[in-house]
Amino acid sequence: MNHNSFRSLGVALALTLVACGPGQNGDATGGTGSGGASGGQSPAGGAGGTPQETGGASSGGASGGAGPSGGTSSGGGPGAATGGASGSGGAPGGDCTRELLDGLLDDYFAALAVGDPSSLPLAEGVKFTENAMQAEIGTTDFWMNAGEVKHSQRALDTEACSAGAQAVIPEGGVDLPVALRIKVEGSEMTEIETIVVRPGDYTASFAVASDPAAIMAISDDIGWHDEVPEAERATREELTSWIDKYFRAFPSGVCDVTGACKRLENGGGNFSCRTGASCSAGDPGSDGTFIPRVILADEVRGIAIGLTIFDFMTDGHLDMHMIKMSGGEVHAVHAILRDTNGVSGWE
Repeated sequence: MNHNSFRSLGVALALTLVACGPGQNGDATGGTGSGGASGGQSPAGGAGGTPQETGGASSGGASGGAGPSGGTSSGGGPGAATGGASGSGGAPGGDCTRELLDGLLDDYFAALAVGDPSSLPLAEGVKFTENAMQAEIGTTDFWMNAGEVKHSQRALDTEACSAGAQAVIPEGGVDLPVALRIKVEGSEMTEIETIVVRPGDYTASFAVASDPAAIMAISDDIGWHDEVPEAERATREELTSWIDKYFRAFPSGVCDVTGACKRLENGGGNFSCRTGASCSAGDPGSDGTFIPRVILADEVRGIAIGLTIFDFMTDGHLDMHMIKMSGGEVHAVHAILRDTNGVSGWE
């Protein structure tokens, strides 16, 4: 993929593009995914886990949950947990559980709402960034002014012992799109990365206005927290490969997506996932348009998360993408982006 082919599509199409997943067949219409059922597959699946979207009292976390003392190395396919979140997860001698990760997200949102991180199980030397700037957790403007989380959609990656979320959180009465990544070792938080998008923070020439209400309104239809039936689940490699190719081959491709798939940026846009794109087959290689820095995968919920610097025709934007996949197809692509002049804070 080269930039020249994309420029011919026009700046207006830049927001609407998604890239191919594993098992591409070159079909620009999306077609049937390599993993199972043909188009129109509901992402909801069978019995789903209960979404924890209020972010109130902790449901476990380090104090009450199953605290692992063990570590499994990250990996599991192309692009898995590179850069800032690379290395081992968990802690020696135990498992990193979904309950632990979900509880720590609850704990984080609850502490944020009261502006006091002292209750969190922070590792010595924990690294915290907000909008690509490293700081002491609890000292930033957002930490001192945020309210209770109104919504969150989460990926729990027990292999990398990391959790990621896209959320809607008020600050001074204004709802904001927020992205969060937490890495855990020994049931303690070792890395915390946040993206907070206030009005005017995303200024690309093709940017759309944030719409946090849309993130909440569409979540039930997507079924972010619904468990995917085992027969329709993507493997870890399929999930990580889809995100890896999305960034590296951008904007070449929209394969293995449903006709109803929508792409949102900070909640805005609501573009069809297929608009203005083509489909390229094969491995995008080690280089590409954007290089993914971190990729997380939640096979149970069919969610993949990728973080990179989106720098097409711009000075660079901090970027977290989240997708929902089941039945071999992608049902939703949501991005949280803001200006950062090409830095992430995790270089």
